Amino acid sequence: MRVRRFSVAFAAAGALTLGLAACGGGGGGDTGATADKATSVVDKVKNTKRIVVGTKWDQPGLGLNTGAGEPQGFDVDIAKYVVKEISGDPNVQIEWKESASSNREPFLANGTVDIVFATYSITEERKAKVTFGGPYIVAHQDTMVRGDAAEITKATDLAGKRICQAAGSNSYKRITDPPPDGKLDLDAKLVGASNYSECVSKLSGNNLDAVTTDDLILAGFAAQGGNFKILGDPFTDEKYGIGLKKGDTKTCEAVNKAVTKMYSDGTAKQIFDKWFGKAQGLSAPTAVPPFEGCA
Repeated sequence: MRVRRFSVAFAAAGALTLGLAACGGGGGGDTGATADKATSVVDKVKNTKRIVVGTKWDQPGLGLNTGAGEPQGFDVDIAKYVVKEISGDPNVQIEWKESASSNREPFLANGTVDIVFATYSITEERKAKVTFGGPYIVAHQDTMVRGDAAEITKATDLAGKRICQAAGSNSYKRITDPPPDGKLDLDAKLVGASNYSECVSKLSGNNLDAVTTDDLILAGFAAQGGNFKILGDPFTDEKYGIGLKKGDTKTCEAVNKAVTKMYSDGTAKQIFDKWFGKAQGLSAPTAVPPFEGCA
């Protein structure tokens, strides 16, 4: 299948270097220094009461840094709950690190972050590089267009249209590629962007015909205003996992236990309603999704 690529730009992935899962800090500070000898992230956070968490900083409703301190959103609140559960300390110190789609794997591999909550869909390709806890929620890929785009009413209408290719994201493949990595196998035109904020900006500026990615991501951007509409034509299951350095099964098992408790005590629904309760077409989860397994 032939895919035409227009202005495709990829962010640098960075060097993959081996290190301990709990190196943390990234900037050369001492945030993770006391945990250099930890064998897992859960050991680090229990011993030091400190952890470096990677989240998105550009996605409204999920992970957004407004410059007023720590990022805010659904993923951020999920991270806070899980970290406090695995540490056993409500006062654990969290250092937040921006983790875009293009650098999540290298950040985990080289110890820039200890754990990632960042709309991180679990895929077979990623499982070869990352150990995933969860999923903690299952989103569904949908499509957002300008409000006056009458010619696009369903995902299959994207054949021949300009869609966004956000660096590090696999969402465009669901449109352009056949299974197993893809879904629709359409001959769409790819327009590169560094992240989904840039995708939405290009859509607003008529440099794109559509942005197609997870419905939770689209709902967050749509809630910010603008002349956009979401088609309401979901066509995939996107299992949001908790990213850990490959092989950290001890922490994986701990975060899965925390996610289970988060659903049983009602916190998962409360967090969802807080950020997406007013979004049309989205329903709060009521049961913990089946876990992928930590092996």
